[in-house]
Amino acid sequence: MVRELGFMHTTLAATGYPPSSVHTIVELGNRQSLTAGELVELLGLEKSSVSRMVRKLIEAGEIEEIAHEQDARAKRLRLTAQGQTTLRAIDAFATQQVVAAMSHLSNDQCQAVSEGIASYAIALQAHRLGAEPPVPAQLEIARGYRPGVIGRIVQMHADYYARHSNFGQSFESLVASDMAELMGRLHNPRNEVWVALDGERMVGSIAIDGEGEGGSAVLRCFILDDSARGKGVGRRLLAEAMKFCDEWSFSSTSLWTFQGLDAARKLYEAFGFRLVQQQEGQQWGRQVTEQCFVRPGPAASPI
Repeated sequence: MVRELGFMHTTLAATGYPPSSVHTIVELGNRQSLTAGELVELLGLEKSSVSRMVRKLIEAGEIEEIAHEQDARAKRLRLTAQGQTTLRAIDAFATQQVVAAMSHLSNDQCQAVSEGIASYAIALQAHRLGAEPPVPAQLEIARGYRPGVIGRIVQMHADYYARHSNFGQSFESLVASDMAELMGRLHNPRNEVWVALDGERMVGSIAIDGEGEGGSAVLRCFILDDSARGKGVGRRLLAEAMKFCDEWSFSSTSLWTFQGLDAARKLYEAFGFRLVQQQEGQQWGRQVTEQCFVRPGPAASPI
């Protein structure tokens, strides 16, 4: 990563400046103004090194000294108009590099990279400061209907499958119709819905339609918001739904999906689902290979 991002070069981000100077411009852009002492802390450099670098950037016209609002003897540093232009060029360069690299990854991989880098950065900072990294709050799994659940489930489906599979309005309308119909039958205790909550925001869902033929159930509306991926939320939701199915002793639980959703398929199979049917279909809004997975009930023979 150090090599690919150019940190081994004498200059960075096509600026003609060394990495420490580029980071100084970025920090000043993010924080509006800083003292030299604050820069020492942010960059982790010696005071003498920061002083020399600041002087060179002032001479180059990138930053300027202004009076400290609370101490007339002290100075704060801020970007000049030229420095703001340089900052925009740095941002554009960085964005182009990241976008070009991420274009080689799937949506799920991009999400994993983003979350992984963020977590690693937090851990590195905690190690440097000799502190324990903060423990991320675990998302809550809540059972039952709540206001907005239909619209939120539809939105998560529409957003994800528009990006992943280029599904459009017909798919969104199909999901909306199915969810409205199912939620209208939650008075039957054999039907249930669960959501994953990040505070008050719904970031995942799953439902069981327990009115299938011959005492069977259907797993429906299993979806995660991008912010919830890679955190074990899908496994927790599926575990709740399968526990419910076993408590009701459904003869089997089935679900319909389509070919290409490999991460979801691995999770289904980990909970005992097996592929039993495959066919071409267009109900999703375009031609796909539909797949039916079935999980036997607790008293049934394996399929």
